[in-house]
Amino acid sequence: MLTSTDFSGLLTQRFLNNLMPIPATSPLQIGATTPDFTLPNITNGQPLTLSDYRGKQPVIVAFTRIFTEKQYCPFCFPHIKELNERHQEFCDRNIALLMITSTDDAQSNIVVRDLSLKMPLLSDPSCQTFRTYETGQALGAPLPAQFVLDRHGVLRYKHLFSFLDHNASVDALLTIADRL
Repeated sequence: MLTSTDFSGLLTQRFLNNLMPIPATSPLQIGATTPDFTLPNITNGQPLTLSDYRGKQPVIVAFTRIFTEKQYCPFCFPHIKELNERHQEFCDRNIALLMITSTDDAQSNIVVRDLSLKMPLLSDPSCQTFRTYETGQALGAPLPAQFVLDRHGVLRYKHLFSFLDHNASVDALLTIADRL
């Protein structure tokens, strides 16, 4: 049986703004305080501010690549699923796990529902946070990246997308955050 792929909703202004490839070059240095942001938390409907975690707990900021609520990056989808399946391990270690997507609120709500996301999914359709952290972009969406911050908001680890190493493994993220 032949099935067709649903690309409806893909050709948006966001797609066009992220069409040209920009490599992941985040200049954020290990030991530096990371830029603050406030984004809508689709999971609970409340805005979330990164600096609210300062002084409280380590944070993993996981930028992910979702084209639309129906089209996921083939490298990011398994990563999203594993982070979600292992979310309790982060909670048990008092590590905040924040996932940022460039899908809009409506698309992000469908992602939360369809994947039964437990972690906060933050919506950034303007891609401003992706650009601030310089995660790069290609083929209509920002590239994935992971940043591990200590309880003071200081960058302790960063992983930027490459075709050889798409996303930091969940085990690596847990191990690094455990040391903080």
